[in-house]
Amino acid sequence: MSDVLAGGHHFDTKKLTFIGVLVSLGIVFGDIGTSPLYVMSAIIKSGKEAKMISEEYIEGALSCIIWTLTLQTTIKYVLISLRADNKGEGGILALFSLVKRMKTKWLYLVAIVGASALIADGVITPSLTVMASIEGLKQIKGLDLGINSILAMTSVILVIIFVVQQFGTSFIGKFFGPVMVIWFLFLGGFGVVNLLEHPEILKSFNPYYAYKLIVTSPSAILILGAVFLCTTGAEALYSDLGHCGYKNIRVSWVFVKIMLILNYLGQGAWLLNNYGMVFTGTNPFFGMLPHYLIIPAVILATAAAIIASQALITGSFTIFSEAMSLNFWPFQQIQYPSGLKGQMYIPRINWGLLIFCLIVVFYFKESVHMEAAYGLSITVTMMMTTILLIAWLWRNRVNKIFIAIFALVYLSIEIGFFSANIIKFFEGGWITVFLAGFVAVCMYAWYNGRMIKQNFIKFVKLKDYVSTIKDIKLDESIPKYATNLAFLSRAKRDDEVESKIIYSIMRSQPKRADHYFILNIINQEDPFTYKYSIDEVMPGTVYKINFLLGFKIDRKINDYFNQVLFDMMKEGIIPDRSSYPSLRNHNIPPDLKYVIIDNVYINDFLLTVKQKITLNIYNFVKYIGSSDFKAYGLAPHNVLVESVPLINNPIREKKIVLEEFKRYDS
Repeated sequence: MSDVLAGGHHFDTKKLTFIGVLVSLGIVFGDIGTSPLYVMSAIIKSGKEAKMISEEYIEGALSCIIWTLTLQTTIKYVLISLRADNKGEGGILALFSLVKRMKTKWLYLVAIVGASALIADGVITPSLTVMASIEGLKQIKGLDLGINSILAMTSVILVIIFVVQQFGTSFIGKFFGPVMVIWFLFLGGFGVVNLLEHPEILKSFNPYYAYKLIVTSPSAILILGAVFLCTTGAEALYSDLGHCGYKNIRVSWVFVKIMLILNYLGQGAWLLNNYGMVFTGTNPFFGMLPHYLIIPAVILATAAAIIASQALITGSFTIFSEAMSLNFWPFQQIQYPSGLKGQMYIPRINWGLLIFCLIVVFYFKESVHMEAAYGLSITVTMMMTTILLIAWLWRNRVNKIFIAIFALVYLSIEIGFFSANIIKFFEGGWITVFLAGFVAVCMYAWYNGRMIKQNFIKFVKLKDYVSTIKDIKLDESIPKYATNLAFLSRAKRDDEVESKIIYSIMRSQPKRADHYFILNIINQEDPFTYKYSIDEVMPGTVYKINFLLGFKIDRKINDYFNQVLFDMMKEGIIPDRSSYPSLRNHNIPPDLKYVIIDNVYINDFLLTVKQKITLNIYNFVKYIGSSDFKAYGLAPHNVLVESVPLINNPIREKKIVLEEFKRYDS
């Protein structure tokens, strides 16, 4: 499978290539690659609160970092999760699409919660990484930067990042890989410089020191919450599987992990000589650097933070795009400003993320205060991924003992990390709960609201109405509505159609046309399925077009249907010129009209309280999405949006009695 990525690089994602590794460094590891900016700072903050900063504390914390990276990132994600691909695609929604047909019906809730938490991460990550890099300027002697200055610079950078999304990032994207290579070499290089002063810090590789710290420390739960931040980019690693391929990601991870650990060890070695400075608020990352390198380091760190932010923003767009295909989110207009498939832009999502990022920045004011919110969001996502991985392993008939060990180990680890982060709920974790909860409730309501409405929609046999449609076509007393008339349908059976379509053709306003097309999208498990089929229901008049689309394929029905019409005209199935003689003489193609039908009426007495609440939220979420004709790529000039009753059941069975009927002589 070939892919197109930042900078227009073409490479086979199934093969290990230099370009593939370079691209992986640029778009996969930005999040986890910027974690040294704040992880040790958070750990030291936890130690200060417990008044236990010591050599044993630092060695134990470093040991926790090393083994968290090994267990969580290396084993769970790089070695196991990357195997759970859907035709080369990764991420929590791609994983859900592999197990959604299992009898365990509640798995969709796991996918919704995990995806929502990952979207919340897409808000916290840009805010945290950009602010943490800018805060490095406070280490410059004589430069008195207040909180307001840091907030202003952070806000400006965030606004620029989100504003440029609409113009595409293909040009600057080609620099992501080289910049991240420089960044990781910078991390490892200065880690080694400081490590050489205290080589004894290498004993942190012994997991005993991690165990000792956790068991003996009275604030172990706080320490774990800070340690977890070192692996926050692991979920993004899995989500970007389709962009780079597992071979390229695995090889590049070896380099990234070495550089990260060297930097953490270097920060630890610096701390052994500078206990006192931790109480002045000095960030160990910038503290271990020579003063003359602070400004270059801030510039490089900011560049890395921007790259990490870009990856999370693109990832958020991808999640929403996949959620639309899985019926978790209303369709929204998707643009491709760079002309590249992998670089999408969803306007409403983009500006929504920016607003929330700015709110987070001005609420927390300092990066150290964001850690609780950051850790909680990604912990929830990882727990949900673990549950889906267990289902995937079970579905693939993996050895049950292995599944049990995997479940026990990783659910224990992640529940522990979750506990460490949830206790910080009132310190900022509530922001994550609010953001993720809002998105999750919207997804739940949209998914279930559609199911509720689907239960009330009546489906009829299309062939039962063929003779009536034929008569309408021949009835010249009815004004011709269009030459080609298309309706959007969600009927699952090939021989059925919603009664509302028949209602629109015959009762709402009789619609005479030469050809009637029933367009239906059938979601496929293969993420890149891109096909269509035609069922000729009534020769020369009624056709049902099924678009077989994977969840990675956009729902640009207008473009796809135009191609179908072109193919049908080329094969002589339908005329390629207008049915009106005056236009046909000038080779004018036939006109086309779409009809989109909205169900607007449900009798409340037919619904439970839960269903009423769900549908109320569903109607709210509907306004978040684009109008149907925009979402499907339709031009408004040839679209009719109709409202028809969803159900016509009488509210009362008792018949109203005629009181009087007065007649008057003419």
